[in-house]
Amino acid sequence: MIRPVLPACIALLLAACGANPDTGNDPGGDAALQAQTARGAPMPETPPVPNETAAGQRIEADVRHLADDRLEGRETGTPGYDLAADHVAARFGAIGLQPAGDDGGWFQRVPLVRAVGLRDGATMEVTRNGRTIALRLGDQFLPMPNFNAPESTVSAPAVFVGQAIHAPELQHDDFDGVDLHGRIAIVFGGAPQRFADNPRAHYGSLRTKTEAVVARGAVGMVLVNTVDDEAGTPWARTAAQWDRPAMRLRGADGAPVDAPAQLQAMARVGAAAADLVFADGPHNAAQLFADARAGTLRPFALPGTLTLAARTRIDTLESRNVVARLPGRDPARAGEAVVQTAHLDHIGTGAPVDGDAIYNGALDNALGVAILLEAAQLLATADDAPARSTVFAALTGEEQGLLGAEWLARHPPAGVRRMVANLNIDMPILTAPTRDIVAIGSAHSTLQAAVEQAAAEVGVDVSPDPFPEEVAFVRSDQYAFVRAGIPALYLDAGVTAANPGQEPKIAATWFLRNCYHQPCDQADLPIQYGDAARLAEVSARITRIVGDAADAPRWNAGDFFGERFGGR
Repeated sequence: MIRPVLPACIALLLAACGANPDTGNDPGGDAALQAQTARGAPMPETPPVPNETAAGQRIEADVRHLADDRLEGRETGTPGYDLAADHVAARFGAIGLQPAGDDGGWFQRVPLVRAVGLRDGATMEVTRNGRTIALRLGDQFLPMPNFNAPESTVSAPAVFVGQAIHAPELQHDDFDGVDLHGRIAIVFGGAPQRFADNPRAHYGSLRTKTEAVVARGAVGMVLVNTVDDEAGTPWARTAAQWDRPAMRLRGADGAPVDAPAQLQAMARVGAAAADLVFADGPHNAAQLFADARAGTLRPFALPGTLTLAARTRIDTLESRNVVARLPGRDPARAGEAVVQTAHLDHIGTGAPVDGDAIYNGALDNALGVAILLEAAQLLATADDAPARSTVFAALTGEEQGLLGAEWLARHPPAGVRRMVANLNIDMPILTAPTRDIVAIGSAHSTLQAAVEQAAAEVGVDVSPDPFPEEVAFVRSDQYAFVRAGIPALYLDAGVTAANPGQEPKIAATWFLRNCYHQPCDQADLPIQYGDAARLAEVSARITRIVGDAADAPRWNAGDFFGERFGGR
Protein backbone atom coordinates (compact mmCIF):
# COMPACT_ATOMS: atom_id res chain seq x y z
CA MET A 1 0.00 0.00 0.00
CA ILE A 2 1.05 3.55 -0.62
CA ARG A 3 0.43 5.56 2.54
CA PRO A 4 2.08 8.97 2.59
CA VAL A 5 0.88 9.67 6.12
CA LEU A 6 1.38 6.19 7.49
CA PRO A 7 3.42 7.27 10.52
CA ALA A 8 0.57 9.54 11.62
CA CYS A 9 -1.70 6.53 11.33
CA ILE A 10 0.67 4.65 13.64
CA ALA A 11 0.48 7.53 16.08
CA LEU A 12 -3.29 7.47 15.99
CA LEU A 13 -3.37 3.72 16.55
CA LEU A 14 -1.14 4.12 19.59
CA ALA A 15 -3.21 7.01 20.87
CA ALA A 16 -6.36 4.94 20.48
CA CYS A 17 -4.72 2.29 22.65
CA GLY A 18 -3.75 4.80 25.34
CA ALA A 19 -0.14 5.65 24.50
CA ASN A 20 1.65 8.83 23.50
CA PRO A 21 3.93 7.96 20.56
CA ASP A 22 5.42 11.41 20.21
CA THR A 23 6.97 11.65 23.66
CA GLY A 24 7.36 8.03 24.65
CA ASN A 25 5.30 8.77 27.74
CA ASP A 26 2.16 6.90 28.65
CA PRO A 27 -0.40 9.21 30.24
CA GLY A 28 -2.97 6.45 30.18
CA GLY A 29 -0.90 4.32 32.54
CA ASP A 30 -0.21 1.46 30.12
CA ALA A 31 3.57 1.78 29.89
CA ALA A 32 3.84 -1.76 28.56
CA LEU A 33 2.10 -0.78 25.35
CA GLN A 34 5.02 1.32 24.13
CA ALA A 35 7.41 -1.57 24.62
CA GLN A 36 4.98 -4.00 23.01
CA THR A 37 4.66 -2.00 19.79
CA ALA A 38 8.04 -0.25 19.60
CA ARG A 39 10.24 -0.81 16.57
CA GLY A 40 12.16 -4.03 17.09
CA ALA A 41 9.86 -5.35 19.81
CA PRO A 42 8.68 -8.96 19.52
CA MET A 43 5.39 -9.50 17.74
CA PRO A 44 2.36 -9.60 20.07
CA GLU A 45 1.69 -13.25 20.74
CA THR A 46 -1.20 -14.75 18.79
CA PRO A 47 -1.98 -18.43 19.41
CA PRO A 48 -2.03 -20.38 16.16
CA VAL A 49 -5.44 -20.99 14.62
CA PRO A 50 -5.78 -24.08 12.44
CA ASN A 51 -6.51 -23.23 8.82
CA GLU A 52 -8.98 -26.01 8.14
CA THR A 53 -11.43 -24.60 5.59
CA ALA A 54 -11.02 -24.96 1.84
CA ALA A 55 -11.39 -21.19 1.39
CA GLY A 56 -8.74 -20.41 4.00
CA GLN A 57 -6.38 -22.97 2.49
CA ARG A 58 -6.79 -21.52 -1.00
CA ILE A 59 -6.04 -18.04 0.33
CA GLU A 60 -2.99 -19.28 2.24
CA ALA A 61 -1.64 -21.09 -0.81
CA ASP A 62 -1.91 -17.93 -2.90
CA VAL A 63 -0.29 -15.79 -0.21
CA ARG A 64 2.62 -18.19 0.15
CA HIS A 65 3.13 -18.33 -3.61
CA LEU A 66 2.97 -14.56 -4.14
CA ALA A 67 5.15 -13.77 -1.11
CA ASP A 68 7.78 -16.39 -1.92
CA ASP A 69 11.40 -15.24 -2.18
CA ARG A 70 11.48 -16.47 -5.77
CA LEU A 71 9.31 -13.48 -6.77
CA GLU A 72 11.81 -11.05 -5.21
CA GLY A 73 9.22 -8.65 -3.82
CA ARG A 74 7.13 -8.23 -7.01
CA GLU A 75 8.41 -4.76 -7.90
CA THR A 76 6.67 -3.27 -10.94
CA GLY A 77 8.59 -3.98 -14.14
CA THR A 78 10.65 -6.88 -12.77
CA PRO A 79 10.67 -10.61 -13.62
CA GLY A 80 9.36 -11.29 -10.10
CA TYR A 81 6.27 -9.20 -10.78
CA ASP A 82 5.73 -11.03 -14.07
CA LEU A 83 5.88 -14.37 -12.26
CA ALA A 84 3.19 -13.11 -9.90
CA ALA A 85 1.06 -11.94 -12.83
CA ASP A 86 1.40 -15.36 -14.48
CA HIS A 87 0.22 -17.03 -11.27
CA VAL A 88 -2.86 -14.82 -10.99
CA ALA A 89 -3.74 -15.38 -14.66
CA ALA A 90 -3.52 -19.14 -14.18
CA ARG A 91 -5.73 -18.89 -11.10
CA PHE A 92 -8.30 -16.78 -12.96
CA GLY A 93 -8.41 -19.44 -15.66
CA ALA A 94 -8.77 -22.30 -13.19
CA ILE A 95 -11.63 -20.48 -11.46
CA GLY A 96 -13.47 -20.29 -14.78
CA LEU A 97 -13.34 -16.58 -15.54
CA GLN A 98 -12.94 -15.09 -19.00
CA PRO A 99 -9.78 -13.20 -19.97
CA ALA A 100 -10.44 -9.45 -20.20
CA GLY A 101 -7.02 -8.03 -21.05
CA ASP A 102 -5.66 -6.78 -24.35
CA ASP A 103 -6.18 -8.85 -27.50
CA GLY A 104 -8.34 -11.40 -25.73
CA GLY A 105 -5.65 -12.34 -23.20
CA TRP A 106 -5.35 -12.02 -19.44
CA PHE A 107 -2.99 -9.04 -19.43
CA GLN A 108 -3.62 -5.35 -19.94
CA ARG A 109 -0.42 -3.61 -20.98
CA VAL A 110 0.49 -0.59 -18.84
CA PRO A 111 3.15 1.60 -20.51
CA LEU A 112 5.45 3.41 -18.07
CA VAL A 113 8.27 5.90 -17.81
CA ARG A 114 10.85 5.16 -15.11
CA ALA A 115 13.16 7.76 -13.52
CA VAL A 116 16.07 7.17 -11.15
CA GLY A 117 17.83 10.13 -9.55
CA LEU A 118 21.62 10.32 -9.85
CA ARG A 119 23.91 11.88 -7.28
CA ASP A 120 26.39 13.29 -9.78
CA GLY A 121 25.39 16.83 -10.75
CA ALA A 122 22.59 17.27 -8.19
CA THR A 123 22.79 20.75 -6.63
CA MET A 124 20.64 23.26 -4.81
CA GLU A 125 21.91 26.78 -4.17
CA VAL A 126 20.36 29.89 -2.60
CA THR A 127 21.91 33.17 -3.77
CA ARG A 128 20.98 36.27 -1.74
CA ASN A 129 22.60 39.48 -0.53
CA GLY A 130 25.91 38.74 -2.19
CA ARG A 131 26.36 35.20 -0.85
CA THR A 132 25.56 31.71 -2.12
CA ILE A 133 24.42 28.90 0.19
CA ALA A 134 24.94 25.41 -1.23
CA LEU A 135 22.79 22.75 0.41
CA ARG A 136 24.29 19.32 0.96
CA LEU A 137 22.80 16.46 -1.06
CA GLY A 138 21.27 13.83 1.20
CA ASP A 139 21.76 15.68 4.48
CA GLN A 140 19.78 18.78 3.53
CA PHE A 141 18.10 18.34 0.16
CA LEU A 142 17.02 15.62 -2.24
CA PRO A 143 16.22 16.09 -5.94
CA MET A 144 12.83 14.80 -7.00
CA PRO A 145 12.57 12.68 -10.17
CA ASN A 146 12.49 14.41 -13.53
CA PHE A 147 10.60 12.28 -16.06
CA ASN A 148 11.18 14.61 -19.00
CA ALA A 149 14.91 15.39 -19.18
CA PRO A 150 18.05 13.49 -18.11
CA GLU A 151 19.71 16.79 -17.20
CA SER A 152 17.87 19.80 -15.84
CA THR A 153 18.81 23.15 -14.41
CA VAL A 154 16.66 26.09 -13.40
CA SER A 155 17.67 29.35 -11.77
CA ALA A 156 14.92 31.82 -10.88
CA PRO A 157 13.47 33.97 -8.12
CA ALA A 158 11.61 32.01 -5.45
CA VAL A 159 8.17 32.61 -3.96
CA PHE A 160 6.81 30.97 -0.82
CA VAL A 161 3.20 29.93 -1.43
CA GLY A 162 2.34 28.28 1.87
CA GLN A 163 0.74 24.90 1.22
CA ALA A 164 -0.02 25.79 -2.43
CA ILE A 165 -3.78 25.65 -1.94
CA HIS A 166 -6.39 27.58 -3.88
CA ALA A 167 -9.74 26.71 -2.29
CA PRO A 168 -12.18 29.58 -2.78
CA GLU A 169 -15.03 27.47 -1.40
CA LEU A 170 -13.10 27.43 1.90
CA GLN A 171 -12.00 31.07 1.68
CA HIS A 172 -8.37 30.05 1.34
CA ASP A 173 -5.83 31.22 -1.25
CA ASP A 174 -2.10 30.65 -0.76
CA PHE A 175 -1.40 32.44 -4.06
CA ASP A 176 -3.06 35.72 -3.17
CA GLY A 177 -1.01 38.71 -4.27
CA VAL A 178 2.05 36.86 -5.62
CA ASP A 179 3.24 36.17 -9.16
CA LEU A 180 4.57 32.66 -9.82
CA HIS A 181 5.22 32.99 -13.57
CA GLY A 182 8.81 32.03 -14.29
CA ARG A 183 9.52 31.50 -10.59
CA ILE A 184 10.27 28.61 -8.25
CA ALA A 185 7.48 27.77 -5.81
CA ILE A 186 8.51 27.03 -2.22
CA VAL A 187 5.81 24.82 -0.71
CA PHE A 188 4.90 23.15 2.59
CA GLY A 189 3.05 19.85 2.58
CA GLY A 190 -0.38 19.15 4.03
CA ALA A 191 -3.37 21.44 4.41
CA PRO A 192 -4.84 23.55 7.22
CA GLN A 193 -6.29 21.66 10.17
CA ARG A 194 -9.48 23.69 9.92
CA PHE A 195 -10.30 21.92 6.64
CA ALA A 196 -12.63 18.96 6.95
CA ASP A 197 -11.00 15.56 6.46
CA ASN A 198 -11.82 15.07 2.76
CA PRO A 199 -10.83 18.55 1.51
CA ARG A 200 -7.70 18.36 3.64
CA ALA A 201 -6.69 15.08 1.99
CA HIS A 202 -7.42 16.38 -1.51
CA TYR A 203 -5.63 19.71 -1.12
CA GLY A 204 -2.80 18.13 0.87
CA SER A 205 -1.77 15.75 -1.91
CA LEU A 206 1.41 16.47 -3.87
CA ARG A 207 -0.48 15.93 -7.11
CA THR A 208 -2.97 18.70 -6.30
CA LYS A 209 -0.19 21.06 -5.22
CA THR A 210 1.80 20.37 -8.37
CA GLU A 211 -1.23 21.06 -10.55
CA ALA A 212 -1.81 24.35 -8.70
CA VAL A 213 1.71 25.74 -9.11
CA VAL A 214 1.91 24.65 -12.74
CA ALA A 215 -1.38 26.41 -13.49
CA ARG A 216 0.17 29.62 -12.15
CA GLY A 217 3.32 29.45 -14.25
CA ALA A 218 5.95 28.07 -11.86
CA VAL A 219 9.09 26.62 -13.50
CA GLY A 220 10.33 24.74 -10.42
CA MET A 221 9.13 23.58 -7.03
CA VAL A 222 10.78 22.94 -3.67
CA LEU A 223 8.83 21.00 -1.05
CA VAL A 224 10.10 21.94 2.42
CA ASN A 225 9.50 19.53 5.27
CA THR A 226 8.27 20.87 8.59
CA VAL A 227 9.29 19.45 11.95
CA ASP A 228 5.80 17.96 12.20
CA ASP A 229 6.33 16.12 8.91
CA GLU A 230 9.53 14.57 10.21
CA ALA A 231 8.04 13.58 13.54
CA GLY A 232 6.19 10.99 11.47
CA THR A 233 8.69 10.29 8.69
CA PRO A 234 12.28 11.05 9.74
CA TRP A 235 14.47 12.70 7.15
CA ALA A 236 16.95 9.83 7.33
CA ARG A 237 14.26 7.39 6.17
CA THR A 238 13.35 9.65 3.24
CA ALA A 239 17.00 10.11 2.29
CA ALA A 240 17.66 6.37 2.37
CA GLN A 241 14.99 5.78 -0.28
CA TRP A 242 15.28 8.82 -2.55
CA ASP A 243 17.09 7.08 -5.41
CA ARG A 244 14.65 4.18 -5.74
CA PRO A 245 12.99 4.08 -9.18
CA ALA A 246 9.93 6.28 -9.61
CA MET A 247 7.38 5.78 -12.37
CA ARG A 248 4.63 7.53 -14.31
CA LEU A 249 2.20 6.32 -16.94
CA ARG A 250 3.34 6.84 -20.51
CA GLY A 251 0.86 8.45 -22.90
CA ALA A 252 0.25 7.61 -26.54
CA ASP A 253 2.71 10.37 -27.50
CA GLY A 254 5.43 8.74 -25.41
CA ALA A 255 5.41 11.53 -22.83
CA PRO A 256 4.99 10.87 -19.10
CA VAL A 257 1.50 11.50 -17.75
CA ASP A 258 1.08 13.86 -14.78
CA ALA A 259 4.73 14.95 -14.93
CA PRO A 260 4.60 18.47 -16.41
CA ALA A 261 7.75 19.47 -18.29
CA GLN A 262 7.09 23.07 -17.25
CA LEU A 263 8.53 22.18 -13.83
CA GLN A 264 12.13 21.99 -14.93
CA ALA A 265 13.36 20.80 -11.54
CA MET A 266 11.90 19.80 -8.17
CA ALA A 267 13.51 19.10 -4.81
CA ARG A 268 12.68 18.29 -1.21
CA VAL A 269 14.40 20.00 1.74
CA GLY A 270 14.68 18.61 5.27
CA ALA A 271 13.23 20.55 8.19
CA ALA A 272 16.66 21.11 9.72
CA ALA A 273 17.77 22.89 6.53
CA ALA A 274 14.62 24.98 6.05
CA ASP A 275 16.27 28.15 7.37
CA LEU A 276 18.77 27.97 4.50
CA VAL A 277 15.90 28.24 2.01
CA PHE A 278 14.40 31.21 3.88
CA ALA A 279 17.76 32.86 4.74
CA ASP A 280 17.69 36.66 4.62
CA GLY A 281 13.96 36.61 3.91
CA PRO A 282 11.16 38.21 5.91
CA HIS A 283 10.39 35.07 7.96
CA ASN A 284 12.40 32.24 9.49
CA ALA A 285 11.49 28.56 9.45
CA ALA A 286 10.35 28.39 13.08
CA GLN A 287 7.85 31.19 12.51
CA LEU A 288 6.55 29.52 9.36
CA PHE A 289 6.25 26.13 11.02
CA ALA A 290 4.18 27.74 13.77
CA ASP A 291 2.02 29.53 11.19
CA ALA A 292 1.44 26.22 9.41
CA ARG A 293 0.15 24.68 12.65
CA ALA A 294 -2.08 27.68 13.21
CA GLY A 295 -3.32 27.79 9.62
CA THR A 296 -2.14 31.39 9.16
CA LEU A 297 0.51 31.04 6.43
CA ARG A 298 0.74 33.90 3.96
CA PRO A 299 2.63 33.94 0.63
CA PHE A 300 5.67 36.13 0.06
CA ALA A 301 8.47 36.60 -2.45
CA LEU A 302 12.03 35.82 -1.42
CA PRO A 303 15.02 37.96 -2.42
CA GLY A 304 17.71 36.71 -4.78
CA THR A 305 17.52 33.50 -6.79
CA LEU A 306 17.36 29.79 -6.21
CA THR A 307 19.17 27.29 -8.46
CA LEU A 308 18.24 23.63 -8.84
CA ALA A 309 20.12 21.10 -10.96
CA ALA A 310 19.63 17.36 -11.30
CA ARG A 311 20.55 14.36 -13.41
CA THR A 312 18.15 11.50 -13.94
CA ARG A 313 18.37 8.13 -15.65
CA ILE A 314 15.15 7.81 -17.67
CA ASP A 315 13.88 4.77 -19.53
CA THR A 316 10.61 3.25 -20.62
CA LEU A 317 9.11 -0.08 -19.71
CA GLU A 318 5.84 -1.94 -19.78
CA SER A 319 4.10 -3.70 -16.93
CA ARG A 320 0.69 -5.33 -16.91
CA ASN A 321 -2.56 -5.57 -15.03
CA VAL A 322 -4.10 -9.04 -14.84
CA VAL A 323 -7.76 -8.69 -15.80
CA ALA A 324 -10.61 -11.22 -15.88
CA ARG A 325 -14.37 -11.00 -16.35
CA LEU A 326 -17.40 -12.86 -15.09
CA PRO A 327 -20.11 -11.97 -17.64
CA GLY A 328 -23.38 -10.67 -16.26
CA ARG A 329 -26.43 -12.88 -16.68
CA ASP A 330 -28.69 -10.01 -17.83
CA PRO A 331 -27.90 -9.02 -21.45
CA ALA A 332 -29.33 -5.55 -20.83
CA ARG A 333 -26.91 -4.89 -17.97
CA ALA A 334 -23.91 -7.06 -18.84
CA GLY A 335 -22.15 -4.04 -20.36
CA GLU A 336 -22.03 -2.52 -16.87
CA ALA A 337 -19.43 -3.89 -14.45
CA VAL A 338 -18.55 -3.95 -10.80
CA VAL A 339 -14.74 -3.87 -10.63
CA GLN A 340 -12.93 -5.76 -7.87
CA THR A 341 -9.28 -4.76 -7.48
CA ALA A 342 -6.19 -5.51 -5.41
CA HIS A 343 -2.66 -4.41 -6.21
CA LEU A 344 -0.20 -7.16 -7.08
CA ASP A 345 3.03 -5.17 -6.90
CA HIS A 346 5.24 -4.51 -3.89
CA ILE A 347 8.59 -2.73 -3.54
CA GLY A 348 11.02 -5.48 -4.55
CA THR A 349 14.42 -5.69 -2.91
CA GLY A 350 16.24 -3.19 -0.76
CA ALA A 351 18.62 -2.65 2.11
CA PRO A 352 19.11 -5.91 4.02
CA VAL A 353 17.51 -6.20 7.44
CA ASP A 354 18.97 -9.02 9.53
CA GLY A 355 20.46 -10.37 6.30
CA ASP A 356 17.16 -10.36 4.36
CA ALA A 357 16.96 -8.01 1.36
CA ILE A 358 13.67 -9.29 -0.15
CA TYR A 359 10.61 -7.20 0.72
CA ASN A 360 8.03 -9.94 0.15
CA GLY A 361 4.81 -7.99 0.79
CA ALA A 362 2.70 -10.80 2.27
CA LEU A 363 0.09 -8.51 3.80
CA ASP A 364 0.86 -5.71 1.34
CA ASN A 365 -0.68 -7.00 -0.81
CA ALA A 366 -0.39 -10.73 -1.51
CA LEU A 367 -3.17 -11.22 1.02
CA GLY A 368 -5.44 -8.72 -0.74
CA VAL A 369 -4.90 -10.46 -4.08
CA ALA A 370 -5.59 -13.84 -2.50
CA ILE A 371 -8.85 -12.53 -1.01
CA LEU A 372 -9.83 -11.14 -4.43
CA LEU A 373 -9.18 -14.59 -5.96
CA GLU A 374 -11.37 -16.23 -3.33
CA ALA A 375 -14.19 -13.73 -3.96
CA ALA A 376 -13.90 -14.59 -7.67
CA GLN A 377 -14.12 -18.28 -6.79
CA LEU A 378 -17.30 -17.71 -4.79
CA LEU A 379 -18.98 -15.74 -7.57
CA ALA A 380 -17.84 -17.95 -10.45
CA THR A 381 -19.02 -21.18 -8.80
CA ALA A 382 -22.41 -19.87 -7.67
CA ASP A 383 -25.61 -21.09 -9.32
CA ASP A 384 -25.85 -17.89 -11.35
CA ALA A 385 -23.79 -14.79 -11.97
CA PRO A 386 -24.86 -11.29 -10.93
CA ALA A 387 -26.94 -9.40 -13.50
CA ARG A 388 -24.10 -7.00 -14.16
CA SER A 389 -20.66 -8.23 -15.15
CA THR A 390 -17.83 -8.41 -12.64
CA VAL A 391 -14.27 -7.45 -13.55
CA PHE A 392 -11.44 -8.78 -11.38
CA ALA A 393 -8.10 -7.00 -11.67
CA ALA A 394 -4.74 -7.57 -9.99
CA LEU A 395 -3.07 -4.24 -10.56
CA THR A 396 0.47 -3.07 -11.17
CA GLY A 397 2.17 0.13 -10.02
CA GLU A 398 0.14 0.90 -6.89
CA GLU A 399 3.30 1.55 -4.90
CA GLN A 400 4.35 3.96 -7.66
CA GLY A 401 1.20 6.09 -7.37
CA LEU A 402 -1.86 3.99 -8.28
CA LEU A 403 -0.64 3.67 -11.88
CA GLY A 404 -2.25 0.37 -12.88
CA ALA A 405 -5.55 1.44 -11.35
CA GLU A 406 -5.47 4.74 -13.19
CA TRP A 407 -4.74 2.98 -16.47
CA LEU A 408 -7.65 0.58 -15.97
CA ALA A 409 -10.00 3.40 -14.98
CA ARG A 410 -9.07 5.24 -18.19
CA HIS A 411 -9.09 2.09 -20.38
CA PRO A 412 -11.98 -0.22 -19.42
CA PRO A 413 -11.82 -3.81 -20.70
CA ALA A 414 -13.46 -4.69 -23.99
CA GLY A 415 -17.16 -5.29 -23.59
CA VAL A 416 -17.45 -3.05 -20.52
CA ARG A 417 -19.52 -0.03 -21.43
CA ARG A 418 -19.52 1.45 -17.95
CA MET A 419 -17.81 0.66 -14.66
CA VAL A 420 -20.44 1.33 -11.99
CA ALA A 421 -18.49 0.61 -8.78
CA ASN A 422 -15.05 -0.35 -7.49
CA LEU A 423 -14.33 -2.61 -4.50
CA ASN A 424 -10.65 -2.50 -3.55
CA ILE A 425 -8.75 -4.61 -1.01
CA ASP A 426 -5.31 -3.46 0.13
CA MET A 427 -3.11 -4.62 3.00
CA PRO A 428 -5.71 -6.04 5.39
CA ILE A 429 -3.69 -6.47 8.60
CA LEU A 430 -5.32 -9.71 9.70
CA THR A 431 -2.86 -10.76 12.41
CA ALA A 432 -5.30 -10.91 15.34
CA PRO A 433 -8.82 -12.37 15.22
CA THR A 434 -11.66 -9.90 14.66
CA ARG A 435 -15.44 -9.99 14.47
CA ASP A 436 -15.95 -7.08 12.08
CA ILE A 437 -14.88 -5.50 8.82
CA VAL A 438 -14.27 -1.89 7.80
CA ALA A 439 -15.51 -0.44 4.49
CA ILE A 440 -13.63 2.83 4.08
CA GLY A 441 -15.34 5.30 1.78
CA SER A 442 -18.68 3.50 1.57
CA ALA A 443 -20.40 6.40 3.33
CA HIS A 444 -19.74 8.63 0.29
CA SER A 445 -22.23 6.75 -1.86
CA THR A 446 -25.14 4.34 -1.89
CA LEU A 447 -22.59 1.52 -1.61
CA GLN A 448 -23.03 1.81 2.14
CA ALA A 449 -26.40 0.07 2.02
CA ALA A 450 -24.87 -2.81 0.05
CA VAL A 451 -22.08 -3.16 2.62
CA GLU A 452 -24.55 -3.28 5.50
CA GLN A 453 -26.73 -5.85 3.76
CA ALA A 454 -23.76 -8.06 2.84
CA ALA A 455 -22.33 -7.92 6.36
CA ALA A 456 -25.68 -8.86 7.86
CA GLU A 457 -25.95 -11.84 5.51
CA VAL A 458 -22.46 -13.03 6.49
CA GLY A 459 -23.05 -12.30 10.18
CA VAL A 460 -20.23 -9.82 10.69
CA ASP A 461 -20.23 -6.32 12.18
CA VAL A 462 -19.34 -3.23 10.17
CA SER A 463 -17.14 -0.79 12.05
CA PRO A 464 -16.68 2.80 10.92
CA ASP A 465 -13.32 3.96 9.64
CA PRO A 466 -11.37 4.09 12.93
CA PHE A 467 -9.19 6.97 11.72
CA PRO A 468 -11.28 9.12 9.37
CA GLU A 469 -8.83 12.01 9.69
CA GLU A 470 -6.24 9.90 7.84
CA VAL A 471 -8.58 9.70 4.82
CA ALA A 472 -7.23 6.34 3.66
CA PHE A 473 -9.90 6.57 0.97
CA VAL A 474 -7.48 8.61 -1.16
CA ARG A 475 -4.44 6.42 -0.52
CA SER A 476 -4.99 3.24 -2.48
CA ASP A 477 -6.19 2.08 -5.88
CA GLN A 478 -9.84 2.91 -5.32
CA TYR A 479 -8.98 6.61 -5.58
CA ALA A 480 -8.09 6.25 -9.25
CA PHE A 481 -11.67 5.12 -9.83
CA VAL A 482 -13.02 7.91 -7.61
CA ARG A 483 -11.15 10.45 -9.74
CA ALA A 484 -12.86 8.89 -12.76
CA GLY A 485 -16.23 9.55 -11.10
CA ILE A 486 -16.90 5.93 -10.08
CA PRO A 487 -18.29 5.24 -6.56
CA ALA A 488 -15.79 3.10 -4.70
CA LEU A 489 -14.92 1.59 -1.36
CA TYR A 490 -11.87 0.12 0.30
CA LEU A 491 -12.53 -3.12 2.20
CA ASP A 492 -10.21 -3.47 5.16
CA ALA A 493 -9.57 -5.60 8.21
CA GLY A 494 -11.72 -5.18 11.29
CA VAL A 495 -10.71 -3.50 14.54
CA THR A 496 -12.90 -5.26 17.11
CA ALA A 497 -11.26 -8.11 19.02
CA ALA A 498 -12.83 -11.54 18.71
CA ASN A 499 -10.82 -12.94 21.63
CA PRO A 500 -9.91 -11.35 24.97
CA GLY A 501 -6.28 -10.26 25.11
CA GLN A 502 -5.77 -10.21 21.34
CA GLU A 503 -6.20 -6.59 20.33
CA PRO A 504 -6.29 -6.01 16.54
CA LYS A 505 -5.22 -2.38 16.93
CA ILE A 506 -2.11 -3.39 18.84
CA ALA A 507 -1.32 -6.09 16.28
CA ALA A 508 -1.79 -3.58 13.44
CA THR A 509 0.36 -1.00 15.20
CA TRP A 510 3.16 -3.50 15.67
CA PHE A 511 3.04 -4.44 11.99
CA LEU A 512 3.07 -0.83 10.82
CA ARG A 513 5.99 0.04 13.08
CA ASN A 514 8.05 -3.02 12.30
CA CYS A 515 7.10 -4.72 9.03
CA TYR A 516 5.35 -2.26 6.71
CA HIS A 517 7.59 -2.02 3.62
CA GLN A 518 10.17 -4.19 5.40
CA PRO A 519 11.44 -7.74 4.76
CA CYS A 520 9.47 -9.11 7.74
CA ASP A 521 6.18 -8.60 5.85
CA GLN A 522 6.23 -12.24 4.88
CA ALA A 523 4.08 -15.34 5.02
CA ASP A 524 5.22 -16.46 8.46
CA LEU A 525 3.16 -13.70 10.09
CA PRO A 526 0.18 -15.04 12.11
CA ILE A 527 -2.33 -14.37 9.32
CA GLN A 528 -5.91 -15.15 10.31
CA TYR A 529 -7.05 -17.04 7.23
CA GLY A 530 -10.55 -17.54 8.61
CA ASP A 531 -10.96 -13.77 8.80
CA ALA A 532 -9.55 -13.49 5.28
CA ALA A 533 -12.10 -15.99 3.94
CA ARG A 534 -14.87 -14.07 5.66
CA LEU A 535 -13.69 -10.82 4.06
CA ALA A 536 -13.77 -12.56 0.67
CA GLU A 537 -17.34 -13.64 1.32
CA VAL A 538 -18.37 -10.10 2.24
CA SER A 539 -16.69 -8.80 -0.92
CA ALA A 540 -18.50 -11.36 -3.08
CA ARG A 541 -21.86 -10.55 -1.50
CA ILE A 542 -21.43 -6.81 -1.96
CA THR A 543 -20.62 -7.49 -5.61
CA ARG A 544 -23.75 -9.58 -6.03
CA ILE A 545 -25.98 -7.00 -4.32
CA VAL A 546 -24.61 -4.18 -6.47
CA GLY A 547 -24.59 -6.36 -9.57
CA ASP A 548 -28.25 -7.31 -9.16
CA ALA A 549 -29.60 -3.91 -8.07
CA ALA A 550 -31.99 -2.13 -10.40
CA ASP A 551 -29.99 1.08 -10.16
CA ALA A 552 -26.25 1.55 -10.31
CA PRO A 553 -24.53 3.07 -7.24
CA ARG A 554 -24.51 6.85 -7.04
CA TRP A 555 -22.70 9.47 -5.00
CA ASN A 556 -24.59 10.93 -2.07
CA ALA A 557 -26.00 14.41 -2.57
CA GLY A 558 -23.48 17.05 -1.59
CA ASP A 559 -20.61 14.58 -1.18
CA PHE A 560 -17.16 16.16 -1.59
CA PHE A 561 -15.87 13.51 -4.00
CA GLY A 562 -19.13 13.19 -5.87
CA GLU A 563 -19.33 16.93 -6.49
CA ARG A 564 -15.69 17.15 -7.54
CA PHE A 565 -15.47 14.04 -9.73
CA GLY A 566 -18.96 12.61 -10.17
CA GLY A 567 -19.73 14.45 -13.40
CA ARG A 568 -16.91 12.77 -15.34
